Amino acid sequence: MLFNSYPFLLAFLPITLLGFFVLGRLGKGVGAGWLAACSLFFYAWWDYRYLALLLGSIMGNYLAGGYIARHAGALKGRRALTLAVAANLLLLAYYKYADFFVASLNAVTGGGIPLLGVILPIGISFFTFTQIAFLADAYAGKVTEYRFVYYLLFVTYFPHLIAGPVLHHKEMMPQFDEDRNYRPDASSIAIGVTIFTIGLAKKVLIADSLADYATPVFSAQAEAPSLFIAWGGALAYTFQLYFDFSGYSDMAIGLSRLFGVRLPLNFNSPYKASNITEFWRRWHMTLSRFLKDYLYIPLGGNRHGPLRRKVNLMITMVLGGLWHGAGWNFVIWGALHGFFLAVNHAWQDASGRIPVRLPPRLARGLAVFLTFLCVVFAWVYFRAPDLGTANRFVVGMLGGWGAALPESILSHLGPLRSVLEGLGVAGYLGGGAAFAQTWLWVAAGASIAFLAPNTQEIMGHFEPALSSGALRPARTFVWQARRRDAVAVGLLLALGVLALSRPTEFLYFQF
Repeated sequence: MLFNSYPFLLAFLPITLLGFFVLGRLGKGVGAGWLAACSLFFYAWWDYRYLALLLGSIMGNYLAGGYIARHAGALKGRRALTLAVAANLLLLAYYKYADFFVASLNAVTGGGIPLLGVILPIGISFFTFTQIAFLADAYAGKVTEYRFVYYLLFVTYFPHLIAGPVLHHKEMMPQFDEDRNYRPDASSIAIGVTIFTIGLAKKVLIADSLADYATPVFSAQAEAPSLFIAWGGALAYTFQLYFDFSGYSDMAIGLSRLFGVRLPLNFNSPYKASNITEFWRRWHMTLSRFLKDYLYIPLGGNRHGPLRRKVNLMITMVLGGLWHGAGWNFVIWGALHGFFLAVNHAWQDASGRIPVRLPPRLARGLAVFLTFLCVVFAWVYFRAPDLGTANRFVVGMLGGWGAALPESILSHLGPLRSVLEGLGVAGYLGGGAAFAQTWLWVAAGASIAFLAPNTQEIMGHFEPALSSGALRPARTFVWQARRRDAVAVGLLLALGVLALSRPTEFLYFQF
């Protein structure tokens, strides 16, 4: 079931919310049980056959976590933790990488082993990572709440179940045990509706519109794109993914806030980052936290010198890339980010010895621009259906397939046309409207991403999510509980609902 669909908005959400507050009067366990049951229904709506897999994973990890917690810090606990984590990873590997492994083996050996045709259960990456973090916390003695209904709700909680954020047991359990969260609160509902509405608008009004201009250019059947078409397609996808994921993150936070529960912040204007390390502190923040705490640091982090740190960064990012998808293009995407991070650390080490300093604003502007360029090039490998298409696309972005503009645009450029033709820019017939619309949508997306405050800043006076308290509220567009803001949110919600005639999946559902 999609957040941006009529069944969810007009049936599932009202029934779930009403039932939660009515049954919550009978006790917190009853309310939590209702919410967990609704979350399981939400998951089963996609494919009920995988409900048994989800419940089996929950039962197995709950029992393992209890045993590990009883032997926290001891050898028995460590062995159980190793076995449980291995079982989780094997399950994830089977569903996510079995066919990738067979296809790669066939490519190397020339064999003809038939593919298994395994269907990836939606959300398996997120509920697996959430439970691995629970097991590690249990071994570290950080788990204090063991009531099964709360654990069931912690894993299945529908705002985060199928596309994150990746949750920690210790940050959710105290909230599920709060008496006040089982009673309707006008302030939380107003904040939740506002955040959800902003997220819905990002998804259906911006991201889905940009998709119309990114998808055809990235098609495997598309011809070698010339310079402006390649950049138009790459930037359209760059901002489509931005508003798609940002929209989902806002919607998840807003939905959870309706129940009085704050989710961790997962998205914080990543394109405003001035280096790639900062980018990963702003993009998919809970996944970055998971990879750092449970992969990068156990590998040794930065404790064994600069070279080992760069190797650990590369391993972490390659595995992070592979987590996003079973394909060599995702491996390259992860390796590119590992390389960017290694270069960034080397630059930070060397920059202190450079005597020349640019003005701070100019230096930051250049740093943001360079970081953004790196991210855009890497997104090409993330989005392209195969390596051949990605390589062809990058050649186009570097001008390898020439530069051309529609004749309908060239003819309106006056003296500038001869300058462009002197630089080798050719003209072609047709496609003028699509070309202009692509760049207008790109300009609109860039303006909002770089210049507008983000949702957490707009809602900054109300601490909308965990870890958002450190963010400064925006100077403009600050939401307040007043009539004009209510009218603005109502109009935006109406526009979002009217645009639901063709609901589309969130891009992160694929991972």
